[in-house]
Amino acid sequence: MKRYLITGASRGIGRAIAEKLAGKDVELLLHGRDTVALAQTRKVVEPQCTKVTPLIHDLATARGVSDLIAEVGRHPIDLLVNNAGIAVVKPFTEITSIEWEQTVGVNVTAPFLLTQRFAPRMSPGSSVVNILSVAAKTAFPNWSAYCMSKFALEGFSRCVREELRDRKVRVINVYPAATDTEIWSQVEGKWPRDRMMSATQVADAVAFALARPTDTLIENITLSSLVGNL
Repeated sequence: MKRYLITGASRGIGRAIAEKLAGKDVELLLHGRDTVALAQTRKVVEPQCTKVTPLIHDLATARGVSDLIAEVGRHPIDLLVNNAGIAVVKPFTEITSIEWEQTVGVNVTAPFLLTQRFAPRMSPGSSVVNILSVAAKTAFPNWSAYCMSKFALEGFSRCVREELRDRKVRVINVYPAATDTEIWSQVEGKWPRDRMMSATQVADAVAFALARPTDTLIENITLSSLVGNL
């Protein structure tokens, strides 16, 4: 049985990835903070899986990450998807220290701690997938905290890829452009969500990369809408 850990699986890209990877020989370890939304994800994928384990933890805190690690247990996992993320969108002069620390905690420190814990125990052919963003490569006004966190995670994950290469553990970075998820409901302003990519399109790309032969690594996947970056 394969064990797949997906953070931020309550909705959006995380849920779409869970739906895409569900299988009879798979245990899905699904993280989220929204108990109700995570239960909905579980309801959708459970009929297709051997087992579904919900993990309700706040990745903004070290305690939340350590509790998640403890609940996953000592058995190795075959896939880690670092998908959970938060976005603080405002001029850099208005970002509070708490907002900055939460952004770093969820978007950078949690993936670091989870990768550090689980990747060394992965068997050859296993994978770490990081859901980054075009904001890991491009600067956008008022997105300084978010861009900072994605730039940081990209640098970390590229180094980890080289460290894990000899062990045949793949590190796959995905860089989606604007994707129609609930995150936009929390961001001020009017955003053309009808012109954005869907979470399913991102999940399809992840599934494609994971389906390659284990000695083949698709290092980076950049996804955008034909209308361009929004």
